[in-house]
Amino acid sequence: MSSRCALVSKVIPFSCVDGPGSRLALFLQGCNLRCKNCHNPWTMGRCNDCGECAVHCPHEALSYQAGRVYWHEGECQQCDTCLHLCPQQATPMAKTMSVEEVISQIAAAAPFIEGVTVSGGEATTQLPFIEALFRQLKQTPALQHLTCLIDSNGELNISGWERVRPVCDGVMVDLKAWGGELHRELTGRDNGRIKESIRWLAEHRMLSELRLLLIPQHSDYLSAIEPLSAFIAGLGDIPVRLNAFHAHGVYGEAAQWRSAGPDDINALAGALEARGITRLIHPALYL
Repeated sequence: MSSRCALVSKVIPFSCVDGPGSRLALFLQGCNLRCKNCHNPWTMGRCNDCGECAVHCPHEALSYQAGRVYWHEGECQQCDTCLHLCPQQATPMAKTMSVEEVISQIAAAAPFIEGVTVSGGEATTQLPFIEALFRQLKQTPALQHLTCLIDSNGELNISGWERVRPVCDGVMVDLKAWGGELHRELTGRDNGRIKESIRWLAEHRMLSELRLLLIPQHSDYLSAIEPLSAFIAGLGDIPVRLNAFHAHGVYGEAAQWRSAGPDDINALAGALEARGITRLIHPALYL
């Protein structure tokens, strides 16, 4: 087996919101976007052991020894003080896990799940680990029935997608804005590579879901409905998930943005349906 390791922020053994059916969701640490609306902003960076969090932990669940921050899980009350303080947008609670350790957790959950989804942060910033993990799953008879999905922002280049293609069953990709300038304003980068990824994944039957996050007053889907609809139509029969922005868990200026409601989603859905985009998935709930 591989000894490849990854920095993991969280493992959810049973999730029904990270792809079809019940799935084990593996959240990897680190992201190459800086989305203002991120609901998990502490997954963006990596701890540099500055020690700022350890000094202020109210439960003494963090210590600073020999230039390193150590997390004492038994003392942690999950108060999130460290997450709010971290200048790196990281978490001291991230763990280094090997493929073998993750496989062990997957095996324990296997009778109750339909697959594994690797998310983030941005999962593909640790692509060699994903490749090794998925390959091991495909080679393990008791786990071969599990589908292997990636939840991605689409920033990976085509050579990266080609690399993981033999062992990946599908990719769910977010298109956070249509216009490149607005996308840069919201995320720190334009979306040229993301659109390229979406097209390539659809062409190679790897795009399992396209996701649009509607942020009232900050999304351009309706104003760009014609090119957006043409783009989606060109992908083939791909489900489009309409996600409603909510401010819960968001830091910074986006915490003051208005949440999207049914009227916002229905307006976008109606505009897409009028242009032949009918395979839409509406939010299960609104916060």
